[in-house]
Amino acid sequence: MISQDPKEWTILIVDDEPDNLGVARKVLQFNGAEVHIARNGLEGLSVLENITPSFVLLDLSMPEMDGWAMFKSIRSKNNFQQMPIIALTAHAMSGDKERVLEAGFDGYIAKPFRIQSLLEEISYWLTDFNNKRV
Repeated sequence: MISQDPKEWTILIVDDEPDNLGVARKVLQFNGAEVHIARNGLEGLSVLENITPSFVLLDLSMPEMDGWAMFKSIRSKNNFQQMPIIALTAHAMSGDKERVLEAGFDGYIAKPFRIQSLLEEISYWLTDFNNKRV
């Protein structure tokens, strides 16, 4: 079970857009989470060699290695198969959310996200993840 208390979260945020990365990091750290960042999928995989996060917030469109490829790589590793991965993406057209969830992501948050609702959206998807694991 993933806690609903941000003070118990260790998070990896992977996003190539500095503003999105910075805002998400500040909101989560302000609420007590331990936050690690990466600017593309390759950096994200490197960070995962040193930490085991509670969950990952993963942008889909990035240079070097996009979120789709990082997601597949994470899921291929035994120790990360049950870790929640939430897409944090500007892919917000009709059908994008369904496509992301059908691909196996554990959640979907559209960008630009609202600062006030970021924690609520994360909590929603973590509750969904926990309910599927019970």
